[in-house]
Amino acid sequence: MNIAQSSHRQELLLAFDTLLQPERFKDYGPNGLQVEGRAQIRKIISGVTASRALIEAAIDAQADAIFVHHGLFWRGQDGCVTGWMKQRLALLLAHDINLFAYHLPLDVHPEWGNNAQLGLKLGLKATARFGEQDLGFLGERADGGSFASAAALADHLKNILNRPVVQAGQAQGAVKTIAWCSGGAQAYFEAAIAAGADAFITGEISEPQAHYAREMGVAFIACGHHASERYGAPAVAAQVAAAFGLDHQFIDIDNPA
Repeated sequence: MNIAQSSHRQELLLAFDTLLQPERFKDYGPNGLQVEGRAQIRKIISGVTASRALIEAAIDAQADAIFVHHGLFWRGQDGCVTGWMKQRLALLLAHDINLFAYHLPLDVHPEWGNNAQLGLKLGLKATARFGEQDLGFLGERADGGSFASAAALADHLKNILNRPVVQAGQAQGAVKTIAWCSGGAQAYFEAAIAAGADAFITGEISEPQAHYAREMGVAFIACGHHASERYGAPAVAAQVAAAFGLDHQFIDIDNPA
């Protein structure tokens, strides 16, 4: 039986910051250590969102730290510690659990980030970046082939991610060049079209994108915000945990959005 080692929280913070380079990004909230817990860390739980369900699962798993994509603090919040915020913070503080959260830096890491890992899951190979802060990935099937149609690509996503998808618009023929950006990146659709994509994959769709897709002949496929961002956090946390000899466990709190 292997006994996990322990590391100081500042060592882990430095490791996460070195890997993800949050200083490069203009983001919607703070990246890094959002809630300070115990100094020594032996077990890390990774997940998509710092929900109460994830925090409770981390407590049950006797974790010392949680690593997520969606943390607790965002630009525009009123700063009051009431309701759901009080409940989540109370659990973290009562059990002395550290909360690490990285948003855009976790989306775009070229190997372990959400976009890279989503592409790997879908069998896509990135060849370029597009959009603000180069958040979007542009590429093609890793095997060099193409999808016969946008509907075939949508079926592929549905089968791989095991969830329904929303498709708007049709590609003009086979789908060769594919753009993708995880989460709520529907505003990147026009940049994807300008970059030459036959289809664009993201987590969510808003009302205007359906019209753009129909009018421009580029398919828009929404596969779920949560479903498109399940892979970066465990990939990064696993790398850092392995480097320090720590225990790591990914806990997926299902979310239909």
